[in-house]
Amino acid sequence: PLVSDTTYKRCFFVVDDRTCSDLLREGDIDAVVRKAVSRGLDPVRAIQMATINAAEYFRLHDRGAIAPGYMANLITINDLAKVEIDMVFYRGKLVAREGKPLFSLPPVAPELTHTVHIKPLTAKSLSLPAKRGNLGEETYPVIEIIPGQIVTKKAAEKVGIVDGVVMPDIERDILKLVVVERHKASGNIGLGLVKGFGLKKGALASSVAHDSHNIIVVGTNDLDILKAIEEVDSLQGGLVVCAGRKVLASLPLPIAGLLSPEPLEVVVSQHENVEEAAATLGNLPPAPFSILSFLALPVIPELRLTDLGLVDAVEFKLIK
Repeated sequence: PLVSDTTYKRCFFVVDDRTCSDLLREGDIDAVVRKAVSRGLDPVRAIQMATINAAEYFRLHDRGAIAPGYMANLITINDLAKVEIDMVFYRGKLVAREGKPLFSLPPVAPELTHTVHIKPLTAKSLSLPAKRGNLGEETYPVIEIIPGQIVTKKAAEKVGIVDGVVMPDIERDILKLVVVERHKASGNIGLGLVKGFGLKKGALASSVAHDSHNIIVVGTNDLDILKAIEEVDSLQGGLVVCAGRKVLASLPLPIAGLLSPEPLEVVVSQHENVEEAAATLGNLPPAPFSILSFLALPVIPELRLTDLGLVDAVEFKLIK
């Protein structure tokens, strides 16, 4: 095994991009500790890998242990094997007990709200121009989703051209992908195609789009894509499901377009609603909004879309 008597001091746990549902029902690093213990790792070693090992790696020499001179960030545990957390202390102050916070959140700073700024759009703004010709077919680069992975494949597919515009092909699961710059209203719009999303109608939009967090949308038609973008703008950030020019569900994220001020339980309910609504639009992969959020991250191979256009993440260049 990777974690052994000789290696456990040099191992620590990591999590990334856990959903709000994961956090509510399973936890964060504590969920990984529980999983490790359930698979046979000594609980004390598992906790060490979640605390002081990580602190030492990042040279955080005043935390990760209970000792003189260390920051009093502590938890108490009812059951070591199950890692049942009873109390949480931050800087020596009791801040949570039995899963309930004992503190109030401060007001949201005004500069963290109203952060979505886009230029006015029309459906024509979303047209993907053909490279040549007004009718027929041409070969176009396509972002191909790999099931269960955040890496993508750089594919080339023949697509239909109508009036000089590249058309999605729903039967072949080739859909329109759009990234709209939303921080400075620059008007930048990236347009491309994605395969493997499974939408049969409508559009999904999100202002969570790693790492620039512009608005990213996947859809079967420009009118629903436009409606989804307009709704994200109206909400000042969030996740949106549209079909037939109607908003079917949304999760507002008005804090920097990334966070909700609502309690976790409310956010989980809203998140489940948008995922359930999305599932009615086709045969979508699990966690479709998570997949969508990574399609704009231009450092992960092979092909991505930013507000500047398609990026070959292997050769680190824009595809003209």
